[in-house]
Amino acid sequence: MKLVVAITGASGIELSLKFIQNLPKDIDIHIITSNNALTVNSFENKKITLHKNSNIAASIASGSFQVDATIILPCSMNTLAKIACGIADNLVTRSASVALKEQKKLLLAPRELPFSAIALENMEKLAKLGVIIAPPVMGYYSKSETLEDIENFIIGKWYDILNIKHTLYTRWS
Repeated sequence: MKLVVAITGASGIELSLKFIQNLPKDIDIHIITSNNALTVNSFENKKITLHKNSNIAASIASGSFQVDATIILPCSMNTLAKIACGIADNLVTRSASVALKEQKKLLLAPRELPFSAIALENMEKLAKLGVIIAPPVMGYYSKSETLEDIENFIIGKWYDILNIKHTLYTRWS
C-alpha cells in the first residue's frame, strides 16, 4: 500500500507522529509537512519518503504514481478551505486534488474547535465529493482509561477507514 500522510498546522502533530509510528512496516509511506508543521526526522524500520511541500513535481503529485490513500492529519482550516475550493498550490493540496480526481480515499482530520460555519460548509462540500471527514473525536464507549488509550482508539478508527490492520483498541464484541 502507498499512503500519503500530510501534516498541516502545528496543533495535533503528536497524533500524526503516533499514526506514522504505528503503521505496519510494509506500507510505503510518503510524508509531506506544511511550513507550520514539525519536520519528521526518522522512524525505524519504516519505508518513508519525506517530500517538501513546495515540490509540486514530486511523484505523489501525479495520479500515475497510484497512491492508495491520503490522510491529512491534522488538517488545518486553511488546507481544508483550499481543498474545498480546488486550490492546489502546494504538494499537500495537490496530493488531495489527485486523490479526488483519481477517486482514491482522502481522509481529513480537522483540528479546530469549535468549527466555524465556513469550515462546516467546506466539510459538507468535501463530504459530498466522497472525502472522509474524521476529526480526532474520542469514543466514550471505548472504555479508555488513559490519554494513550484515547489516542490509540482515534488512530485505530483512522486505520479502519483506510483498511489498515491493527490492534490499537479492543473491538466491540
